Amino acid sequence: MITVLTGGTGGAKFVDGLQQIVPPEDLTIIVNTGDDMLWWGLRVSPDIDSIVYMLAGKISQERGWGVESETFFALKTMAQMGEPAWFSVGDRDLAMHIFRSKLLSDGSTLSEATAEIAKRLGIKSRVLPMTDSRVETRVLTAAGELSFEEYFVQRRFQDEVRAIRFAGASHAAPTPGVLDAIRSSEFILLAPSNPVTSIGPILAVPGIREALHEADGVIAAVSPIVGSAAITGPAGALLASQGFAVSITGVADFYRDFLDVLVVDSQDEDAACALRKHKDSSTTPRIHVTSTIMRNNGDRVALARSVIEACHQSGRTLRAAQQA
Repeated sequence: MITVLTGGTGGAKFVDGLQQIVPPEDLTIIVNTGDDMLWWGLRVSPDIDSIVYMLAGKISQERGWGVESETFFALKTMAQMGEPAWFSVGDRDLAMHIFRSKLLSDGSTLSEATAEIAKRLGIKSRVLPMTDSRVETRVLTAAGELSFEEYFVQRRFQDEVRAIRFAGASHAAPTPGVLDAIRSSEFILLAPSNPVTSIGPILAVPGIREALHEADGVIAAVSPIVGSAAITGPAGALLASQGFAVSITGVADFYRDFLDVLVVDSQDEDAACALRKHKDSSTTPRIHVTSTIMRNNGDRVALARSVIEACHQSGRTLRAAQQA
């Protein structure tokens, strides 16, 4: 079994590559919910939606989020009524939020609602929210403390970040199945998602980081940083705000306490060589160099295959070391 920790558009693309080479029943996807918000009174789970839309073949390939062939009549009407319209919810996407909110109102947990949504969309992989509790990523800026979507969408991540916190995380619990999936998987993969605000909220849920420490499977992360910048989005600025280098070294340091393999782009070959020679090499993960930029479907599949092969190689190395 393979378990993936993911969030954001890069994570959804990576999962799409995996679903084309792994039997869907063997794939468990643990999804960030720190971006979740109430919008027009409805529960919106942006990262869960991106995953289910991708797995169901409904995601907008042009935008990388939302639904293909979308219309925006409801958004225009709400704007005319004087309601906020900065979060671009399409009509088909709106139906998903209505359905999720109905399930929650009827007494379902978020994980139960997500399982029902996946079932109705014909998805055979397990999609697990990181927690059923409410955890919210909060971004402290000069303009005040913002929700992640306010920082990312409304203000287009232009504010200097002073601090990040995950409100509610300390009292949250992993959803049923999350810890077992991590502990029992052959491979645990961290998608090329923003380490701080896509993977960070997952790691902040009590028990998840500990499960990674206890896992027998190979743990691999795909770096979202190439050179000294993020492939897309504010991952670089957010890493820097937390005191990490905006480089593959910073990504390695962010995951250092549990990571076996770091997958980096071929443009970072020199940086990979330097990282392998790090003075604290005993805690430096194995570095696997490949093409990580996913411009098309072929790139997604190639990256997924390369990551799986890197995990197989690392697993053989670990077993050989244990037998020596």
